[in-house]
Amino acid sequence: MKLNESQTFTNLARAYVAECAARTRYEFCEYGFRYNGYEAIATLIDRIAYQEFNHARVLYMKIQDAEQKMVENIDVCAGLPFKEKWDLLTNLQLLCQDELDEADAYVEFEKTAREEGFEEIADLFKMIHDVEVTHAKVFQELYNQMKDKRLYKKAKEVAWVCPACGYVSFDKEAWDECPLCGAKQGYCEVDLPKDLRF
Repeated sequence: MKLNESQTFTNLARAYVAECAARTRYEFCEYGFRYNGYEAIATLIDRIAYQEFNHARVLYMKIQDAEQKMVENIDVCAGLPFKEKWDLLTNLQLLCQDELDEADAYVEFEKTAREEGFEEIADLFKMIHDVEVTHAKVFQELYNQMKDKRLYKKAKEVAWVCPACGYVSFDKEAWDECPLCGAKQGYCEVDLPKDLRF
């Protein structure tokens, strides 16, 4: 079976569209956090948005590799969420759910690719699935910390790093303003569990 005649080809296009849409939604949310003074969370979301861009780039290359000629158009039917609004806390929860929904789709895409004999693409879908699950965990952790007011308060001493100037302090609570450069607390890097640092 030729790739461009398969369901896997259509799934590549569907995944590409979903990754592009996710990146844009995440940039909207990143803007909201940055606008409200949560620079560190905005930076994390921006990093995830960039990873979504790279997922789309890799998927796009696979679509282009399937044809010797230019791919004119691929008709896809894909539901895209339009849930995110301007409530920061709710958006973290919605971003988590978006990532889990994408991960579920990749499970099906991987299964179809294996059934159709496209092992390399199936492996690609599996790797993207695993990253999306990690993204969901990061968004859930940020949601939990923000909801429980633990973003900048911890039960034990941690390193609070100012990305603007490099100042580091060790305490249970982050500074309101960096003592070195005056950056607001929202610039201070958020402490994530070791398995969610990326």
